[in-house]
Amino acid sequence: MADVDAILLVSFGGPEAPEDVVPFLENVTAGRAIPRDRLIEVGAHYAHFGGVSPINEQCRRIRFLLEEALSGAGRELPVYWGNRNWHPYLADTVRQMADDGVDHALAIVTSAYSSYSGCRQYLGDIERARVTVGAGAPEIDKIRAYHDHPEFIADFTRATIAAQAELGIDGPEAPIIFTAHSLPEASASTCDYVAQIRDTARLVVAGLPAPTDWTIAWQSRSGPPTVPWLEPDINDELARLADEQVSAAVIVPIGFVSDHMEVVWDLDVEARATARAVGMRVERAATPGTEPSAGLIAMFVDLIEERLTSRTERAALGVSGARPDRCPGDCCPAPQQHPQ
Repeated sequence: MADVDAILLVSFGGPEAPEDVVPFLENVTAGRAIPRDRLIEVGAHYAHFGGVSPINEQCRRIRFLLEEALSGAGRELPVYWGNRNWHPYLADTVRQMADDGVDHALAIVTSAYSSYSGCRQYLGDIERARVTVGAGAPEIDKIRAYHDHPEFIADFTRATIAAQAELGIDGPEAPIIFTAHSLPEASASTCDYVAQIRDTARLVVAGLPAPTDWTIAWQSRSGPPTVPWLEPDINDELARLADEQVSAAVIVPIGFVSDHMEVVWDLDVEARATARAVGMRVERAATPGTEPSAGLIAMFVDLIEERLTSRTERAALGVSGARPDRCPGDCCPAPQQHPQ
């Protein structure tokens, strides 16, 4: 491929002070006519953590360690960082790249799966940022989905084993509940998201030292209750397991790269409260981007190398093989908008 002179880390973004919370949520929900009262209600989740989402600090660490690792691999490539919904905004970052003379960049998105919000929407974000910058904006190609990359699977396998150790129970006595962000059923039917989540879960379980029962639940749904979303919800799944006399479980958020707000609130606060209410003990596995792990950085370096060298052998453990470098034009279409 053409010479690449920079890497662009692209993420969702999050508030970093209490006064940022509602404006951030207004950005996230723009065009959806969400009442301000509802934004304030959701803002209480952020208030629980001091009005600060953990995702931006995690991105800062990823950016620094990735640039360091690339240099160690003989690739002197600056790593920029831009967000969809909060500072540093993607358009501002692309403008800085243009000012710095960057002609061609590879974008890494903090989303491992194929879906509209996890892939197609980021492609649109990148293109809108380039249009905003105008003449001189760099060409930007996105790295492929990486849900079944060996390093990604190994990270979640290690984290699952660590959570089992914290719980002190493994095997059938403590099933694993894999979680991912729910989607409207109509959106899920137009992409490979559910199949990829199941593939990742299967690969993690295959790497565990002992046979373990497992299931998949969904979290963080939003929108009107009349619209069907992927089920079961994590809280409903905990209640179901408790009804079956299960006393402990490990929760593994394989749908997420980092411990951002939807992980720390929906799982560490709400799901733990549900578990206590139904008499279950739970432990949650950490996501790779939280520290971040050495494996996550190694995976990003590998994904960059495969594009820079046009390597035909791609690291992918899943049944469907590695995703293409460029998505087909009709994949992961935008969801139909529903009234709130």
